[in-house]
Amino acid sequence: MPLTADDWENAMPSLHRRSSAPSEGAAAPAPTIQYVTDGHAAPAPAGSGVRDALAFGHDQGHMAMLLFANPSRQQVADLAEVWQLHPLLEEDLVNASQRPKIERYGDTLFIVARSAHYDDAAEEVDLAEFHLLVRPGAIAVLCQDGRWVDGTPSARFAQELETAPSERDRALLDDRDLLRLGPEAVMYRILDTIVDGYRPVLEGIATDLEEIEKQVFTGDPTVAERIYRLSREVIDVQHACTPLTAVIEALRGGFRKHGIADELQAYLQDVSDHLARVDARAGELRESLAQILSVNATLVGQRQNTAMQKISGWAAIALAPTIVAGIYGMNFDDMPELHWAFGYPFAICLMVGLSVALYAIFKKSKWM
Repeated sequence: MPLTADDWENAMPSLHRRSSAPSEGAAAPAPTIQYVTDGHAAPAPAGSGVRDALAFGHDQGHMAMLLFANPSRQQVADLAEVWQLHPLLEEDLVNASQRPKIERYGDTLFIVARSAHYDDAAEEVDLAEFHLLVRPGAIAVLCQDGRWVDGTPSARFAQELETAPSERDRALLDDRDLLRLGPEAVMYRILDTIVDGYRPVLEGIATDLEEIEKQVFTGDPTVAERIYRLSREVIDVQHACTPLTAVIEALRGGFRKHGIADELQAYLQDVSDHLARVDARAGELRESLAQILSVNATLVGQRQNTAMQKISGWAAIALAPTIVAGIYGMNFDDMPELHWAFGYPFAICLMVGLSVALYAIFKKSKWM
C-alpha cells in the first residue's frame, strides 16, 4: 500500500535542515546595535555593547535594537547576565531547534519564529530560526541559523544594515512613527516580514505542483518520490506557520492587557490575517499533493494491469500451439493423423489458426 504524506514525514529524515544552535568559540560577529531616539534610528557609537544598549533604552523616548547575526554561547551568556534572563530562558536560547512559541519571563517577552526560503532548483524549503527578546526600551534578535529572513547570510545583512540598508530595511529605520511605538513595533515588523516570506515559498511549491500534475501522466517512475518530497516541504511550512498563529493570538491578547497602542494592534491584526491565508493555502497544497499521489497510484495500478493483460494474452497464444504439439507428440500407435499425408500441414495450420484467432480476440478486447 502506498505511503501517505504523513507516513513519509515520519519515515524520511529532513536532510537539508541545518543545525540550529549557538556556535562555540569567539568566531561569532559582534552584535549590530541601533539606537532609536524619538523614532530616529542611528548606529550605536563604536564599541557599544549589550550593557550600553540596555542603559540607553532606560531613558524616556529611547530604544535599543540588537541583532546577533550568529550568536555564540558566550554572547548568549553575556546577554543573559546583563538582561538578568531567567535560567530557563537562557537554556532555550542555547538549545535552539524549537517550534514557534511565545513565553514571558518577568518583563521580558520571548518569541521563537521561523522564516522560510524556497530553493526552487532543489525543491527544498530552507527554514531559519529567530529568537526575539523584547523588554521595555530594547529588543534583541538572535539569528540562530546565521541567515536573515530572505535567506541572506545574517552577517552580511547586519553589515548592510549599518552601511547600506536595503529599501525594505530603510523603510523600517525611516518609519519614525512606527519606531516611536517602541520595541513591540520592531517585533511586529519582523514577524510581518517573516509571514510575508511564506507566500513566495508557497507560490514556488504551487509551480512545482503544476509540473508534477503533468509529469504524473507521462508514466515517470520518479514522480512518486518527488510528490513525497514536496509534501514534506509543505509540512515544514505548516510546522513553521501554524504554531505562529497561536503566537500572534497570544500577542494580541497581551497587547490588550498591557495597553499597547491601538495602531500597533491594528498592524498585528493585519499580520494575523496574512498568516491565516498562508496557513489555509499550505493546507490546500498538502491536500492537492495527497490527491495527486492517489491519482498516481491509480495510474500505476492501471499500467500494471495493462502489462499483466498483455503478458496473459501472449501466454495464452503461446499455449495454443503447445497443446496441439503436445497432443500429437504423445506417440500412441492408434493416432490416424500421424500416418495421414496432410497430418503435418494440418497441425501447423491448426496451431497458426488458433494463435491468430486468439490474437484477434485479445486485440478486439484491447488486451494487446
